[in-house]
Amino acid sequence: MIQIRPATREDIPALGRLGALLLQVHYGFDQARFLKPGAHSEEGYGWFLGTQTEDKDAVVLVAEDDGRVVGYVWGTLEPLSWKELRGPAGFIQDVVVDESARGQGIGARLVEAAIKALEEKGAPRVMLWTADANASAQRLFARLGFRKTMIEMTRERGDGGKG
Repeated sequence: MIQIRPATREDIPALGRLGALLLQVHYGFDQARFLKPGAHSEEGYGWFLGTQTEDKDAVVLVAEDDGRVVGYVWGTLEPLSWKELRGPAGFIQDVVVDESARGQGIGARLVEAAIKALEEKGAPRVMLWTADANASAQRLFARLGFRKTMIEMTRERGDGGKG
């Protein structure tokens, strides 16, 4: 049975493993845009998410199945942003489910739990970004009530407008 719970320091290795998986997937979508996975991606991502478990403005939740962490979601409270032309918001930074555990609704449960936690912290809205190539994630987010509001476009130096 899947349990959604706050992440603990003991979850850091699993968070690192799943974060590195997220990094690999995104790099596969667009090698120019996303960070290249490295030899220490798991340790680095795990360390970073561990710092977020102690941040009062962050939420890190895990999905646990029979003692094994099979997914996580990380969200933050973000202040008003003139740069982004938006008011304060909760922001879901990451959501990932291990490939072996997909198709069970775990991603939806993680996102819903993060929304609830961010709203309890005062977020008047919750936002997220998703990779353009990640159609399955976009379908999930649409089912959960998210709507498209912005589209990121990237041009690498030297492209000369040829994309």
